Amino acid sequence: MKGKPRWSTSADFARLLRQCLEEGSTVEIDGLGVFRPSSEGWEFVPNQRPRVFIAYIHEDRELAGRLYSDLAARGLDPWMDQHKLLPGQNWPRAIERAIEMSRFFIACLSTRSVGKRGRFQAELRYALDCTTLSPLDDVYFIPVRLDDCPVPATIQRAFQYVDLFPDWGRGIERIAAITRRQERRP
Repeated sequence: MKGKPRWSTSADFARLLRQCLEEGSTVEIDGLGVFRPSSEGWEFVPNQRPRVFIAYIHEDRELAGRLYSDLAARGLDPWMDQHKLLPGQNWPRAIERAIEMSRFFIACLSTRSVGKRGRFQAELRYALDCTTLSPLDDVYFIPVRLDDCPVPATIQRAFQYVDLFPDWGRGIERIAAITRRQERRP
């Protein structure tokens, strides 16, 4: 669609959605699904892939990006700020909302991140609070070590972690296996 139309009501949104579909465009609503043209006019395909929030510090962005790609390739729906945040978006609130809406939260721990102050620590605390709302046997919070760093005591007391070193592939498979196992649970 040309330009960037503005909408403020649900009727405006519906008109915009209809216009895009009539033009033959596909419209994805992050975390919800895709509206796309079909022989009957249009269809909605819900996103059924489990969302995985990836928390990391800026210095570990490259490894977090690799994790994002590997999880997406295994059928998960990873959420990473650099891929999902929009210009002008209230990013602290968007991140909290993404944490709340995610089925899993991956904390990327490294020698650089465990002692660093800032948003990463706030995200960990927020996710730990969200964990208290999950059933006791559910897996939600998944600590992942990017290197041979100490695991913070609060996390180590309550959660088993996954190492992505020295065998990245083995670590990714462990993460994928636990997400598949959890998704099969009633």
